[in-house]
Amino acid sequence: MREIARDLERWLAAGERIALATVVYAKGPSPRAPGAHMAVSASGQMAGSVSGGCVEGAVFEESESILVGGPPKRLRSGVTDEMAWEVGLACGGTIEVYIEPLVEVHARVLKAVNAGETCALATWLDGRGHLLAWPDGRLDGDRALTFALADAFPGPTVGLRRGAGGEAFVELFAPPPELVIVGAVHLAIPLVTLAQTMGHRVRVVDPRRTFATRERFPSADELDLRWPQDALRAEELGPQHAIVILSHDPKFDLPALETALRSRVGYIGLLGSSVTQQKRCEALRDAGFAEEDLLRIHGPVGLDLGGRGPAEIALAIIAEIVAVRHGRAGRPSPRAPKTARCPLSHEGGAAGAAARRGGALAERSTVLRRGEVCPVARPPG
Repeated sequence: MREIARDLERWLAAGERIALATVVYAKGPSPRAPGAHMAVSASGQMAGSVSGGCVEGAVFEESESILVGGPPKRLRSGVTDEMAWEVGLACGGTIEVYIEPLVEVHARVLKAVNAGETCALATWLDGRGHLLAWPDGRLDGDRALTFALADAFPGPTVGLRRGAGGEAFVELFAPPPELVIVGAVHLAIPLVTLAQTMGHRVRVVDPRRTFATRERFPSADELDLRWPQDALRAEELGPQHAIVILSHDPKFDLPALETALRSRVGYIGLLGSSVTQQKRCEALRDAGFAEEDLLRIHGPVGLDLGGRGPAEIALAIIAEIVAVRHGRAGRPSPRAPKTARCPLSHEGGAAGAAARRGGALAERSTVLRRGEVCPVARPPG
């Protein structure tokens, strides 16, 4: 719902009636997963998508009937590739879309999403009602839907639930994933932009005020001018977080890595050649971290997409974060042995591949970082 939040707010402020369509089931090569939303206003405006454009026309027509008082509807589009164009779902596959009027409970979810809160909504798929729940145990709505929320928290949760009373759809609404970038280097600039495009909240951590500026990072959600050991708290980093360490300096890298490894953070990426990776891992071993801890570090950071420029490496980093989030290994460098990421033997990753192709990127980065000196930035202690 976050992707259509601004449209919904505008329509609600104008007093518009709204129909809300939600993908509740998808099988095969459907473009949108369960939880994708589309909304239609009484004035004929549309926001969001439930199929990437394949069946939006049919959903729009059904929404119009609901806007004039018709009952909620559950639509199913199931096709084979041969008959796909006749039905409209050109990619094949099967999707089910539930269309209902947007009511007060949806407005409450929208408010929670905008406030960065976590909540879960269960919906009867025959139009009987909803149940809104919070992680602290509060419930509001039809308590007969409690079965659908049994495993909703901490999430991620989205999908169909079947109980004695019928079938329901449950969706967890949580704050957006957050990317923490340690090191306000040049590579961080396109990385901020791409991460935000992918729906991440982005925090840049760097005490060097010369580099962590609004002029260089105008869209960053937060510029944290503290040292990593002060800015990062293990208890505040969870599966929805990713941390990418671009500083290429042990004064930054090691405190950030130690905090990340003590947390439940979902992704840890470290910039640097395999030699740098080995040095960092040796220091972490000396600090008491086990080999299984070090395996959590993705380094050299990023999938090997073949790119060498900052924007291309930023894309490779985001691609790896997405792959890890969805349980995919991605495609590391074909030259990289399938061993632990941290030891010297691993030379995969976007940054590692770029350094190998010409050997220039790592050296250029080192030279630039030698000049990244700010009089106000001194390591604590």
